Amino acid sequence: MIPYLRRLAGKERFEKSDRHLARFLTFVAGAANAGGFLAVHQYTSHMSGIVSSMADNLMLGDIDLVLAGFAAFMSFVAGAACSAVLVNWGRRMNLQSEYALPLVFEAVLLICFGLLGSNLGRHQWVFVPATVMLLCFVMGLQNAIITKLSGARIRTTHVTGLVTDMGIELGKLFYWNASRHDPGKAFVRADRRKLKLLASLVALFFSGGVAGAIGFKQLGFAASLILAAILLTLAIVPVLDDLKVRLRRAWQ
Repeated sequence: MIPYLRRLAGKERFEKSDRHLARFLTFVAGAANAGGFLAVHQYTSHMSGIVSSMADNLMLGDIDLVLAGFAAFMSFVAGAACSAVLVNWGRRMNLQSEYALPLVFEAVLLICFGLLGSNLGRHQWVFVPATVMLLCFVMGLQNAIITKLSGARIRTTHVTGLVTDMGIELGKLFYWNASRHDPGKAFVRADRRKLKLLASLVALFFSGGVAGAIGFKQLGFAASLILAAILLTLAIVPVLDDLKVRLRRAWQ
C-alpha cells in the first residue's frame, strides 16, 4: 500500500499512476461539485456557464451578479495559479511531495468549506459568496494539479473536454478505413486505452456527484471531511518522505 501511494502522488511519475490519481481526483471533484450545488445552488466547476451567465447578466443590467460571476471566475484562475506555484516551488526544493502539496492544501480548503457551511444559514450575504469563491478556487487548484503532472493530457473537473475527447476517439473507432486497401492513405486508429480512461473519468465524476449529493444530504457539511480524508490519504506518503529527510538532516 505504501509503495502504491508513493507512486500515486510522488515526484516520479508513471502513466499508470497518472491514470489512477486522475480517477480519484475526478470522483472527489464530482462530489465537491454536487455538495457545492446543494450548499449554494451553483455548480463551481463549470466556468463556461459562469462566463456565459456574466455576459447575460451584463446585458440584463444586473451588475451584482456580474461581479459575483467574475469573483468566481477569478477564484478558479487563482486556484490554478496557486497549484502551479506550489508544484514549481516543490520542484525547486527537490521535494518528493511537489504534487502532493496541492492535494494537502485542497484537503485543508475542503475542511474550511465544511466550517463555512455551518454559517450559511446566518449572514448569507457574506458566507454564500465566500463559499462559491472557495469551491471555485478548489476546482481550479485540483484541475491544475492533474493537468500539470500529466502534461495537459488529463482533466478532472472539465467534463466538457472529456466528452469532446471521447467523441473524437469514438469517431476514430467507428471510422471506415477504406485506406486499408490503399497503402498510400493514412490509417485512422482509435486510442482504445485513452477512450477507456475518458469514459471512466466521466463515470467517476457522475458517481462522485451522486455520492456527494447523498453524503451532503445525510451528513451535511461533515461530508466534506470525508473528501478531505481521501485527499490526505493520497498525499500523505510523499509528504512524510520529505519530513523524514528534513528531520534526518536536522539531527545530523
